[in-house]
Amino acid sequence: MSDYSSINMTQAEIDSDKWKQILYKKLPERTPYEKDEQLSFCQVTGRIVGIGYDETDYYLSLYELYTSDGIHVLSEELNKEITPEMFQRVQKIIMINQKEKGLSVNRIVAFMEGEQLIPGHSNQQFHRLLRQSLISVLGTFEKKHPAGLGSPDFRRVLVDIVKWSWNHLDPWLKELDPEIEMPRVIWYGDATKSQLYFLYYLMSIGCDVLIFHPGGEDQFADLDPDQLCSKVIQQSSKGELEPFPTEKPDRQSTVAYRATQELNDVLFHDGSQLYKPWQFRNSLPSSVTLKTTYDELFLISKEKAFVRPNFQATRQKVEIPAIFAKIMGVSENHKEYWSRLHSLAEDKNAVLIQRFPFTTEVKANHTFHYQHSLASDGTLDVEKMMTGNWWQYKHLPEGVQRAIAHVISKMCESPRLLPFNHERLEDVKLYLFTQATDLSPEDLKLIQKFDYSQDVPKLVLFNNEMNGMLSRSDAARLLFFNELGVDIVVYNPPGHNCIEQFIESKVFDTHWLEEMSFELEYKEPSIVRRIFKTIKSHK
Repeated sequence: MSDYSSINMTQAEIDSDKWKQILYKKLPERTPYEKDEQLSFCQVTGRIVGIGYDETDYYLSLYELYTSDGIHVLSEELNKEITPEMFQRVQKIIMINQKEKGLSVNRIVAFMEGEQLIPGHSNQQFHRLLRQSLISVLGTFEKKHPAGLGSPDFRRVLVDIVKWSWNHLDPWLKELDPEIEMPRVIWYGDATKSQLYFLYYLMSIGCDVLIFHPGGEDQFADLDPDQLCSKVIQQSSKGELEPFPTEKPDRQSTVAYRATQELNDVLFHDGSQLYKPWQFRNSLPSSVTLKTTYDELFLISKEKAFVRPNFQATRQKVEIPAIFAKIMGVSENHKEYWSRLHSLAEDKNAVLIQRFPFTTEVKANHTFHYQHSLASDGTLDVEKMMTGNWWQYKHLPEGVQRAIAHVISKMCESPRLLPFNHERLEDVKLYLFTQATDLSPEDLKLIQKFDYSQDVPKLVLFNNEMNGMLSRSDAARLLFFNELGVDIVVYNPPGHNCIEQFIESKVFDTHWLEEMSFELEYKEPSIVRRIFKTIKSHK
């Protein structure tokens, strides 16, 4: 039996970002929190209206909520079933209400309790709150409708609240300690009257409830016009009501103009330079492959990760905007062509590759290691990989080891390497896994020098086809570094297929220049350029 006599909720002060910081915290970690004469805790409720500056970021945030433990995207999982017995008990109350020409809200709830139509809880104060909140919600319905509880809509709303309470709320309550954690609920898109009232009920009992509508509709405004139980976050723009993103959005859809505008917005934002060196050393990296124009490629490649479009970072993970591009042919302006190539290759974190293949294919059979590294869901488990006796990276810092294992798992989860000679999907995954188990010392140095929010390392490949042919193991290594967030630019002066033979073409950008050159030797930077670069680096 709890010592407190009542339960009180305080709305969290949220804006477009703060709700993300509070939502994942347990109740005692939020401010205010009190468990004395009454239980008081902070509740996250809001209506996010519109889509904001970047549509891809918006849907990625929704996807992250969808894949987070303990968050219920109710709009995607709403169970509309009701047993005949329960429906008959609700119908019985409806008939009494009609016969009496309108019962009071209190009597309706009393009848519902008598018919065991309201879920309960072992915590008596919370059990009482469930009833009081239902009275408040039905009272709001009565005030909002001229015919009150005699409205034709009342039957549907009551039936729906009952069935969703038992289909969703009751299972949540069975595992609920209201002193520690309340259910977290997300609603996306349009909602019926019944659905809005059920969301209102969930807010009333203390659940975290966030309602998203990209089209800018605030359907909840009629129930809460003064924002007493949920604040409105008005985004800068509206978008189409797309299906809810149950799969991670494809970041390659970013258009050049939007990337440029977003880059400028971040570059000139006062609060943009807030990341300390190695702040994300123990975070898990993943890439956001940008789709750029040829000219933008060289502009963005110079920028640190945190000022690039779509950079996102939390304590757990960092999403690094990276370039993966192939340049076919040579510019008519040869001076500009070499100047741009040199600007990439001379970057302090760049590796220039001119001989192919640049990797040694691992021939050993790693089937046993692969199978014993799988989790129950069929994906590679980071912990199992790191503790395997085959793991060759135990000498590295744990954060680096975890990053490598995470990247291997992600690249094998959705392989972008083309199958060879009628390979099965599992064969492709095994091949990628095998090639990633033997990274070279140079590869490991590049990974260890990568401060995820700062300068982005670069792999610059100059393949004139007189210096060897790019191999499948090379392609696997490129996919590894692309998943890590490294910039990759492949130059092919003859304009022939090389990485296309091994990697899905949608993974990287292809830029065609004006001329095809079939015997173009790599041109070293001029002495003047090298001297200038040396002077500049010492400043």
